[in-house]
Amino acid sequence: MAEHPFSFAELFDAPLPRLKVVDVGLLPVEGHEEIYQGLFDRDLCDVIAFEPDAQLCAKLNAESDGRRIFLPEFVGDGEAGTLRVCKALMTSSLYEPNSALLDLFQNISALLEVVSRETVQTVRLDTLASVSGTDFLKLDVQGAERAVIEGATDTLKGVSVVHTEVEFVPLYEGQPLFAEVDQALRHNGFLFHKFIGFAGRAFKPAMVPEQPSAMLSQMLWSEAVYVKDFTLLSRLPSDQLLKMARN
Repeated sequence: MAEHPFSFAELFDAPLPRLKVVDVGLLPVEGHEEIYQGLFDRDLCDVIAFEPDAQLCAKLNAESDGRRIFLPEFVGDGEAGTLRVCKALMTSSLYEPNSALLDLFQNISALLEVVSRETVQTVRLDTLASVSGTDFLKLDVQGAERAVIEGATDTLKGVSVVHTEVEFVPLYEGQPLFAEVDQALRHNGFLFHKFIGFAGRAFKPAMVPEQPSAMLSQMLWSEAVYVKDFTLLSRLPSDQLLKMARN
């Protein structure tokens, strides 16, 4: 997380409310910093994440200091689906990779090569008592973000900030794109705040041979931050305003 010029907490004498972060799509990678890492490092939040594999979930919990808890659930809209496990695990998705589009770009189609398929049963966030009181919701589920949002209408009522991956072109067949994720979040009382970074690739043939993952002008995906509708802040309780400001 980028450093801020000041700490919001330092402006107040009294302790601020502790934050509850729910991370849907966390893939623990050594050396990778989550967007909320600064809050976690300063012991200002607790994190709930998900790992459907029961054995791996138990291992992650055993290695945790108790501030990050993993649940053995596959979060979605509550329906059964097929998980496409891809060569690069972080690109695995409930949607089929769109090979016709991916093949147009450098250094991406191989990452989304499907190596196996598994039938999974998803659960809605609204059915999980442990996520009640979520303040910060992070989504990175390779095209299935709208499905998670649709299964979290009650949960989202108390959420202050949503940080979600969004795609601008269909990297996966039939996936909802940025406009549809935006509509789903606005329907739940959020407004767009900002993008964090843009990613893309150059078209084939090799237009930037020395940088195979370079983006020229075609943007493919980004991360988008949403906050509660700031035209209606007077309707929010004071503790929620404080939590939104420190995210």
